[in-house]
Amino acid sequence: MGQIVKGIDYAERFLQRTVPFVWPSFGEIVWYSTLTLAIVICGTVLAAVLSIPVASLAARNTTPGKSTRWVGRALTVVTRAAPDAILALIFALIIGQGALAGILALGIHSIGMISKLTADAIEQIDEGPRLALRAAGATRSQEFWGAIWPQILPAFVAIVLHRTDINLRVSVILGFVGVYGLGYELSHHLQTLNYREAMPYAIIIFVLCVAFEIIASAVRRTLLGVEPTGKGLGDRTVRAFTKGRSAKTEDAAASAPQRPSRVRPWDRARLANTVFAWFAAIAVVGSIVVASTQTSSFANVWQNAVIAWNRLWPPMMAREKWEPVFFALLETVQIALAATLFALAFSAIIGSFSARNVAPNTATRNAFRFLLVGIRGLPELLLALFFIILTGLGSGAAVLALGIGGIGLLGKLFADSLEEVDPGPERALRATGASRLQIFGSATLPQAAPAFIGHTLYMFDTNVRSATILGIVGGGGIGYMLSAAARVNQHELLFLLLCVLVIVLLIEALSSWIRQLIS
Repeated sequence: MGQIVKGIDYAERFLQRTVPFVWPSFGEIVWYSTLTLAIVICGTVLAAVLSIPVASLAARNTTPGKSTRWVGRALTVVTRAAPDAILALIFALIIGQGALAGILALGIHSIGMISKLTADAIEQIDEGPRLALRAAGATRSQEFWGAIWPQILPAFVAIVLHRTDINLRVSVILGFVGVYGLGYELSHHLQTLNYREAMPYAIIIFVLCVAFEIIASAVRRTLLGVEPTGKGLGDRTVRAFTKGRSAKTEDAAASAPQRPSRVRPWDRARLANTVFAWFAAIAVVGSIVVASTQTSSFANVWQNAVIAWNRLWPPMMAREKWEPVFFALLETVQIALAATLFALAFSAIIGSFSARNVAPNTATRNAFRFLLVGIRGLPELLLALFFIILTGLGSGAAVLALGIGGIGLLGKLFADSLEEVDPGPERALRATGASRLQIFGSATLPQAAPAFIGHTLYMFDTNVRSATILGIVGGGGIGYMLSAAARVNQHELLFLLLCVLVIVLLIEALSSWIRQLIS
């Protein structure tokens, strides 16, 4: 608490050194924003393409055998466990600092999430069309692209859009390891203590994240024909903008004369899908062109790969450093656990008042939902940098950043879980004259408790990875040692990376075991 009080004084000094802002030129804003988006889009597209065969191997109903399914599931876990910032550091050793290192880092790291969710979607398909094609003598490839792919395409597009949103936020941290873009400019100005020029870049990053969330919601609604039902700022904005239009469109379609035709007419839906398809193609090609202007390349990739391999292998760490490494790993886990507990305490309250069946009235529910939306809009890195200024370097800033950032996600998941419970027990208690608190404690909360535990474990698993990343910018834990080793001794870097990988896999295995116990 004393540190926080001191932080208030630090904050006053910080504001004096920050205001007024010195904004970059309009041309610089456009260029750095375009470059950041280009890296994010290229990395996500790379992951999406590679995730399709991985998901096919990992799905129970498409994998050739148990061994291949194990390989597919292992790939989803390992790629998800490797921190993207550390991957960017390794690729920077091979191909140099620049856009390509960031693209490969985001791409490989994103395979884990996209392939896992895609595999889950494959396992939930209707097997009828697939069995029909098999009976007609179709090959495995024809079964996949003719029967499976059309069914999972809407889910796949939604997954890729969601991952793109996440990668846009993650791209900020890549700037601290040498990947060009908005994050790089923010890192440069912060390291030189030029806060007046640094803060505008933080604001631009925030605005860019919000704008992309709105665009992603609009794409899902127009391209997939799915009305956005989420509570995020993007979904809310799209619903407000399109309110009343859906009903008019449906009435117009119903009143229009129906004519049998073998050729699909160029209606509004087909035109929108075509426009978005061309827009996506142009965005991908343009992103490749923009990203290729940066310095990293594959010109001497094999020569550099041999040099990087010699620098990395074998993984070594002096015996006298083993103890500091152990305590740094322990601190990372402690940061993740403390942040999870912090988020859990506040999310239980905010999430409860955000649930329709718990909040005393609509105004209260909307107010708390709006609070969750605002918290989720803040990238964790920006929160960490703010708290580092208030509390200084160390684990305290990381705990506060991850904890506050976690409230946005965990509170939303809690609210959704509370709204999804069976209303029968609630009605029964209400009929007996039970109070609102008694209904919540005896009927609503017990039903949602298993989901609460699952969401909390997911948050803890995620926070372990995030704590590693925030350590690179001064948040304590193993991240700082990883960053230092990347610049000084790459043999130690690989040793530390393997240690992080083992810890992440152990925590993920523990979380999976606990989920099985409560399911």
